[in-house]
Amino acid sequence: MQRFNDGIMMSAWNPQPQSELEQKLMEVADVALDEAKRQGAGMSELSIDQGQGMSVTVRQGEVETVEYNRDKNLGVTVYFGHKSGSASTTDFSPDAIKSSVNSACNIAKFTEQDEFNGLADIELLATEFPDLDLSHPWAINMHQAIEIATLCEDAALTGDSRISNTEGATLSSHDGVDLYVNSNGFKGFARGSRHSASCSVIAGQGDEMQRDYWYDSKRYSGDLMPADEIGREAARRTIRRLDARKIKTGEHPVIFEPVVAASLLSHLISAISGSSLYRKASFLLDKRGQQIFPQTVQIYEQPLLSKAAGSAVFDSEGVATSENKIVRDGVLESYVLNCYAARKLGLKTTGNAGGVHNLTIESTVDDGLEKMIKDMGKGLVISELIGFGVNTVTGDYSRGAFGFWVENGEIQHPIQEFTIAGNLKEIFNGFVAVGSDVDERGNIRAGSILIEKMTVAGE
Repeated sequence: MQRFNDGIMMSAWNPQPQSELEQKLMEVADVALDEAKRQGAGMSELSIDQGQGMSVTVRQGEVETVEYNRDKNLGVTVYFGHKSGSASTTDFSPDAIKSSVNSACNIAKFTEQDEFNGLADIELLATEFPDLDLSHPWAINMHQAIEIATLCEDAALTGDSRISNTEGATLSSHDGVDLYVNSNGFKGFARGSRHSASCSVIAGQGDEMQRDYWYDSKRYSGDLMPADEIGREAARRTIRRLDARKIKTGEHPVIFEPVVAASLLSHLISAISGSSLYRKASFLLDKRGQQIFPQTVQIYEQPLLSKAAGSAVFDSEGVATSENKIVRDGVLESYVLNCYAARKLGLKTTGNAGGVHNLTIESTVDDGLEKMIKDMGKGLVISELIGFGVNTVTGDYSRGAFGFWVENGEIQHPIQEFTIAGNLKEIFNGFVAVGSDVDERGNIRAGSILIEKMTVAGE
């Protein structure tokens, strides 16, 4: 499985082992494949991952938690004709591996035939393995991590006298290696790292208390935002929420800040994913080739970006990735499919087993949030979404939110205790502008997004 920890895709390297650990993982894979063949499986595939990490949290200047983790897992899937079975283990001893393969084989023998089951076609598998520069282990010890987290929290607490409390600052570091192998001869290693720092603080007293946070996450620790800057940004975002008011119900233009704009694209991906389509449980069913956004909107994947969170040379079925134009000039051009879904739909896999890779919405203006607020004139800026009221079958959308009221092109005051609602068809069609202030920390890369209008339910 070409995934690491919280869904961040990893870099693909040469398919041959490059370290002692990788050699050991290959030996584990060989034991599993040989056992599957011995038990009569016509095809088999397996994913192995092994990683380690550390996380430190400081609150009120005191160390609250120190966690070390060292994880490993093997998952195997076998096929008897079109029957399949899967099993997993965290024990890499030969007996445990053979036992897991045996469990998978027993499961497969009692499942129904499914003509769409099977490995990826050989011609679709990755054959080139460029180094995407995603693996940068951080030689940091516990004392250094505590020092950085403390610096982050101190900067937040001393940034403004109205900061009254803290939920702490956390520094974490993880790295590991994955291996995907199948009986068609594919072998692909992936190695990656993820380092992050975050801080959450509280401002005000009594009924006037507000909280907010900030964080940064990078493959290479040297690219992280300085810890004190993260703390100050957490304080700034918290202070700006003070004196929040309520808003009257109405229809208004809405800007989604980058930190929440990515959620709109996640709903798009849910609606055009293979499982939603073959189950006929999507409001975008049969919409390929049709206009679903304004003509200015371009949405695509960039799987081969250096150091990026969602980069991958191959997906979790070994299929080679490539730039996938999902929306071109507002027209839905491609779905998001793995091999199973593609076969059920009579289409070709898009190399998305395991998810999308650096999904990007292209900026339509050269300006960021401040200029977009000025151009909007009057409306709302959304900085936080609360709850999950999204139905990708019908497209109905309703979520609680926190944000800011804008008049005369300037933020007037924060607003709370309201919901924004609409239908995703109209919301997508109402994209007016996408800012250049792109949030590149995650697997979905988006700037601020201005929506023509949404229903705002308040007082």
